[in-house]
Amino acid sequence: MINVALPKGRLGEKVYKMFAECGYECPSILENNRKLIFENEEKGVRYFWVKPSDVSIYVERGAADIGVCGKDILLEYEPDVYELLDLDIGKCRMAVAGKKDFYDDNTKTLRVATKFVNIAKTYYQEKCRDIDIIKLNGSIELAPILNLSDVIVDIVETGTTLRENDLEVKEEIVNISARLISNKASFKFKTEEIENISRLLGKKVSEND
Repeated sequence: MINVALPKGRLGEKVYKMFAECGYECPSILENNRKLIFENEEKGVRYFWVKPSDVSIYVERGAADIGVCGKDILLEYEPDVYELLDLDIGKCRMAVAGKKDFYDDNTKTLRVATKFVNIAKTYYQEKCRDIDIIKLNGSIELAPILNLSDVIVDIVETGTTLRENDLEVKEEIVNISARLISNKASFKFKTEEIENISRLLGKKVSEND
């Protein structure tokens, strides 16, 4: 049995559809109920829904053999897992944004509001830029508007929220998409099954290009 951690929400539904199209369907997952674990013994697969930011924890600690999470989670938390495949869905970008009239002249410490502390630190370290990190958990866009920070580092999809709040992207850091990841021990002991799933999903990605 392969245990698969799926991220709750629209991304997880897209991911499950890909798995099902590859022959790993599990009809009970589509029923309207509050169950968290769904299995199809015949196909040798068991799915469970978890919070997107927790997928890598379930996989790293072996509660799941494989899972799907955003590249942002892998960069931020650096879990000890194998990254097997870019699923080419859930695409967005990690970016620096600020007020339209803000210009970083490098004369003073840059105040950066973000929930992606490691990504922000790494990015600015590479630029040798002195920063003051302000860790926030939600409504990051408020920080520059209320002068709590100079800029924010956050995920940008369409940019609508930024525009509606008179903010704009100043620099792009990295492109983000959903990745198939595997527990290292599981990969060792269930190599054939995991590689087969990865290969079939890879074909699906190619077909959708």
